[in-house]
Amino acid sequence: MSACAAAPIATADADAVLRVAATVFEAAQGMMVTDARGRIVRVNQAFVRITGYSADEVLGQTPRLLSSGRHVPGFYASMWAAIARDGSWEGEIWNRRKNGEVYPEHLSITAVRNREGIIINYVAALTDITLSKAANDEIRSLAFYDPLTRLPNRRLLLDRLRQVLAASSQHDSHCALMFIDLDNFKTLNDTLGHNVGDQLLQQVAERLQSGLRKGDTVARLGGDEFVVLVEGLSSGARDAAAEVEALGAKILATLNRPYELGKHLCRSTPSIGVTLFHGALPPHPDELLMQADIAMYQAKQAGRNGMRFFDRQMQDRISERAKMENDLRHAVERHRFALHYQVQVDQHGQARGAEALIRWVRDDGTKVSPASFIALAEETGLILPIGSWVLETACAQLKAWQQMPEMAHLILAINVSAQQFHQAEFGEQVRAAVRRHGIDPRLLKLELTEGVLLDKIEDTIACMQLLKAMGVRFALDDFGTGYSSLQYLKRLPLNQLKIDQSFVRDLVSDSSDQAIVRTIIAMARSLQLDVIAEGVETEAQRVLLEQLGCRRYQGYLFSRPVPERQLRAVIRDLPRTAAVV
Repeated sequence: MSACAAAPIATADADAVLRVAATVFEAAQGMMVTDARGRIVRVNQAFVRITGYSADEVLGQTPRLLSSGRHVPGFYASMWAAIARDGSWEGEIWNRRKNGEVYPEHLSITAVRNREGIIINYVAALTDITLSKAANDEIRSLAFYDPLTRLPNRRLLLDRLRQVLAASSQHDSHCALMFIDLDNFKTLNDTLGHNVGDQLLQQVAERLQSGLRKGDTVARLGGDEFVVLVEGLSSGARDAAAEVEALGAKILATLNRPYELGKHLCRSTPSIGVTLFHGALPPHPDELLMQADIAMYQAKQAGRNGMRFFDRQMQDRISERAKMENDLRHAVERHRFALHYQVQVDQHGQARGAEALIRWVRDDGTKVSPASFIALAEETGLILPIGSWVLETACAQLKAWQQMPEMAHLILAINVSAQQFHQAEFGEQVRAAVRRHGIDPRLLKLELTEGVLLDKIEDTIACMQLLKAMGVRFALDDFGTGYSSLQYLKRLPLNQLKIDQSFVRDLVSDSSDQAIVRTIIAMARSLQLDVIAEGVETEAQRVLLEQLGCRRYQGYLFSRPVPERQLRAVIRDLPRTAAVV
């Protein structure tokens, strides 16, 4: 021991040490001293303030006086074992005030030994952490729970799902993830207000919680989307699916009951998507959510208010569609398209025009037909820049043909989607393209599908009349396959009806197709319209069409869609073809 440590303490110094000790003892932190047997021998004023007990009430008592009853006996046994081993213990504990209120406190206990190493006292320091714990609980609640329904949010659900996935390889049972979306929730929100919508979401949350098994987790991802995590299903996939199906039927029945939302009595139905999982290589949580979401959309497409299980082939199709959409966007940005042309001839085999058909040219040079991507382009809105490109390219081609005697007379048809045609500025786009390229507008023909007639018919007629006045021609494509109304058809400034190839394919052998084609031709004549048949592949078809009164044809009998250079060669060879025809 050093000389300094061994030196005796002067009386004045000893008094100073005692004053410091007394000051520390009366600090804001509660202090309690017990003897070796655990009897309280001293407390400070902070202890009195925190517990509500006066010093006289606790002296001679044991700390059990403060016990909340919330901890199992093993908790205290472990605490005292740590004190015996380490000489101290520190942690959070629940205690009870004199008025019966249970509160959280941070507690540290230290054993005091004499020079012989024998424990003579225990000193406890305690801090009331009610406010800080409440703040922490509130922070946790905001971080992990939906404030409207008090259900776990996406973050907590993913955390729980990771735990379940980690454990799934250790047992044989299946688990399931159910994605629940309320049908037509937006309509209810828009008509009755967000306050009523919030009440509906709260009641849906209550019904889901009350209807699930113990241990299942229900969460709200946001909006009207809920997710249920189901554990402990059968080991066999078929039995597990049957259990989930029964649970899904129960949820459907529960959520189909009427809701009392203030003064409103409403009904709301759910669409449910389910994915099952288990095994040594379970998927990623985000992948499971995506699978359940995909299945939910299948339930909506099947008519809503039902449940569908995830199908791997369905995901493959969606993944392929997503890839194609991404590739198509790049193609639009880089103008990776080309026009092929299919000749249109009259009954004498003479070329009267051509239809421009777009091809998507991939980076490897392969060409994709419009049947593979036009529907996707319409769904994503990419049809608008694609249609604009087709219009510009077709007008530029007409301009080039004006310098070629054998091509200058051709009428060039391009396809225009309903989405493209219904743009407010579409008429002006066509007029601008015609002026910019300096072409004869009578050589430009716009082929519209019957879908154009299903919406904004008055605007459609006005736009067509505007363009017809400047010379642009119109054909109604795929006639007979849609929902054309004769009431509107007679008002449209059309030049031509196009008989769909589905009526031409079996024309020679099918009397019903013959009757339909005869009716279309008669209708066209009564409306003073030209008529053309597409998909003509055999001479027998062409002859029968001519007998029925059709004088314009398009199809493989004359030429496949080909690049512009080959189209010129086809047209040069047509007189010889016509002789055979």
